[in-house]
Amino acid sequence: MALAPSISIPSASPLPVTFAKANCKSHQLSFFTKTNDSSENKRFFSGHQNFLPRDRRSFTVRAKAKELVFSYPSVMVEKGKYSYDVETLINKLSSLPPRGSIARCLDIFKNKLSLNDFALVFKEFAQRGDWQRSLRLFKYMQRQIWCKPNEHIYTIMISLLGREGLLDKAAEIFDEMPGQGVVRNVFSYTALINAYGRNGQYETSLQLLDRMKKDKVSPSILTYNTVINACARGGLDWEGLLGLFAEMRHEGIQPDLVTYNTLLSACASRGLGDEAEMVFRTMNEGGIVPDITTYSYLVETFGKLGKLEKVNHLLMEMESEGNLPDISSYNVLLEAYAHSGSIREAVGVFRQMQAAGCPPNAITYSILLNLYGKHGRYEDVRELFLEMKVSNADPDAATYNILISVFGEGGYFKEVVTLFHDMVEENIVPNMKTYEGLIIACGKGGLHEDAKIILSHMNEKGIVPSSKAYTGIIEAHGQTALYEEALVAFNTMNEVGSKPSAETYNSLIQAFALGGLYKESEAIFSRMGESGVPRTVDTFNGLIEAFRQGGQFEEAVKAYIEMGKMRCDPDERTLEAVLSVYCSAGLVDEGEEHFQEMKASGISPSVMSYCMMLAVYARSDRWDDAFQLLNEMLENKVSNIHQVIAQMIKGEYDDESNWQMVEYVFDKLNAEGCGLGMRFYNTLLEALWWLGQKERAARVLSEATKRGLFPELHRKNKLVWSVDVHRMWEGGAYTAISVWLNDMFEMFMNREDLPHLATVVVARGKMERSPSVQDAPVAKAAYSFLQDNMLSSFSFPGWNKGRIVCQRSQLKQMLSGIDLSSDESKKDKLITLTNDSLPLPGTRIYPTNVKSRQQNNTNLETTSGTRAELMTSAV
Repeated sequence: MALAPSISIPSASPLPVTFAKANCKSHQLSFFTKTNDSSENKRFFSGHQNFLPRDRRSFTVRAKAKELVFSYPSVMVEKGKYSYDVETLINKLSSLPPRGSIARCLDIFKNKLSLNDFALVFKEFAQRGDWQRSLRLFKYMQRQIWCKPNEHIYTIMISLLGREGLLDKAAEIFDEMPGQGVVRNVFSYTALINAYGRNGQYETSLQLLDRMKKDKVSPSILTYNTVINACARGGLDWEGLLGLFAEMRHEGIQPDLVTYNTLLSACASRGLGDEAEMVFRTMNEGGIVPDITTYSYLVETFGKLGKLEKVNHLLMEMESEGNLPDISSYNVLLEAYAHSGSIREAVGVFRQMQAAGCPPNAITYSILLNLYGKHGRYEDVRELFLEMKVSNADPDAATYNILISVFGEGGYFKEVVTLFHDMVEENIVPNMKTYEGLIIACGKGGLHEDAKIILSHMNEKGIVPSSKAYTGIIEAHGQTALYEEALVAFNTMNEVGSKPSAETYNSLIQAFALGGLYKESEAIFSRMGESGVPRTVDTFNGLIEAFRQGGQFEEAVKAYIEMGKMRCDPDERTLEAVLSVYCSAGLVDEGEEHFQEMKASGISPSVMSYCMMLAVYARSDRWDDAFQLLNEMLENKVSNIHQVIAQMIKGEYDDESNWQMVEYVFDKLNAEGCGLGMRFYNTLLEALWWLGQKERAARVLSEATKRGLFPELHRKNKLVWSVDVHRMWEGGAYTAISVWLNDMFEMFMNREDLPHLATVVVARGKMERSPSVQDAPVAKAAYSFLQDNMLSSFSFPGWNKGRIVCQRSQLKQMLSGIDLSSDESKKDKLITLTNDSLPLPGTRIYPTNVKSRQQNNTNLETTSGTRAELMTSAV
């Protein structure tokens, strides 16, 4: 139920007009003669008293409609906040039903409560915005003698009703004051002026100011500040605001900090640079000390005009006059430069404040640390943090949160963990944002042990990890192939009542996807739907990659089709995942068409996409296409990563000095986390192996493990020596097994003890118990590779289908029987890893391999018949 917006004000009203239904377009105000002469503006600030009289005409106004609320919720007041009697009355009134008797509530308090006590009651309800109860109580008190409202209570009521937009009721109460024997004073006038001003009726506020003077009630500084604020927000021209400013000074009222900040706010919203500078100078001349709000408005004004250096000059003027600006003034300017990404200017302000004798505080350092971090200047971040620690500005949790975010996004995951230990040593209490940032960084970097330590610290402090924190824990375990631990973290999360988000489910699906655990990924995908959590593009990307790694190419394409049916728009990674399906299945033509359509749609294929196509072209002996693709990468003007990788493949960076360029690219990609890193190295190793660059492949694999990728790759003890390739593509698996066999052969030649069991891990999870695991791409590739290299003693054991094993006795017999004399090039290597010259166009190297691939993927070719329409929906 809406209140009628118009009422008629009786003659006792301070307003010499009748309020009618508003016609907003008719609101006109003749205030001051407008002038663009800045000297006239200065005249007002210099204290000149000759300002033009105003002709404040009548206006129609509209009170903002306010919906009546008839439900009376019972809200108990905080114990000890007021006296016992006041608390009891507030609680009684709070629980009073809509038609309950106010009189009965007050009976027991008759002559016990003073008007000051009642004022506290009204203030409590005002804080709650409960104008209905306040108005009922107020009307009852008006009819009583022992508790008739005084001017203070009238003022509270007018303020409350004005805050709620009930201008008609506020004016009605104001009009009743003389009839009730209550004298209107500066507070009640100011309250009504504020009521109209805050509701956009600044013209009425001006009329009330005139009426106030006619009633011989002298306005206060609060009154003028209220009127100026209302007019500034309402859009009164600058000359009109200056007129009010001069008027108050003429009446002997000296402007205060609020007055000047209000004028500066008007300058900021209107982009008045010269006027803002004039106000600021007048403020300083008047001995008013600026605060952070003052400088915020100055920065906003000159920032809009592209003249932030003007604020610098104003600060320098203050410094030169011996009026040292507050630290907050420098910080506001510093933050403005940081927001615009102006490092040089920001550092200039930082050094300026130090030279002026204003020591930076934690906020100052935090702003600059964040700015350096966003621009990848990590060495500057470290140096500035050390400078902060030796200064008097002690880092706080907010500072560490910025550092954790900066180094986490930069890929310095271990450094993030070091920051956590530094916090603990310095007795700085981490907050939830700290813990989330730490664990997310551990998740990206695959630092599961560190994530566990941080989680234990949270438990010791009685802090329940958030959904983000658990997602980081799951990701950390997933990046290191600790699938059971990831699942335990997921289940624990549900047990403690922390609801998994879409990101949590996606992290778990992605963890399983990297290892080809497509059955587990499917189960989480289904559970996600049952829980009502919306599936996102990352969900489908993970599922497609899980099917591809598990060799379920047809299911991968079906997942892509299902994605389109659910109107989930694919992104670049989706198209990259589909390309990986075609390339892994050996469908060269389909992969090539998909790749070309990606480019036609405006997508610049990533290095991973190029590497996939290079590998599939090489396996198909389409060397002319491979050469053309390499040239495309070399000529890529958008990404230097494409150029460096292409040159590395061609052997142009083999020497140590040039290899640093390759390492730089690897480090840059490392910042994106293990997930992207594993996809990158798998595709690169795939391309290198099939292009015959096997020695470089081994070197790249070493770089990957050096950066924490594939941590499960090698397990070595007296009993077992394993190489785990279940998360690798074929090229990576061949490279890893070759290096592993050569290391083992070197042990044998050096007469070192061989392990009791040599194991190649090709599958994890449910696949370990399934005989069909032997048909998975990695398992099939690993087994064939071992057989082709005369290592026939390796076989699938009955106790675990995800392992290819060889006993020590068989291993010794097998290695003893290898004749190296016939092949001098092998020397002490079991598998020769060399970099072959790239074959000329027309050369055939892998005909048998490609033929078998095509025979094994007949079903996928049928499914991929829908590829054209899929790409249409994708683009």
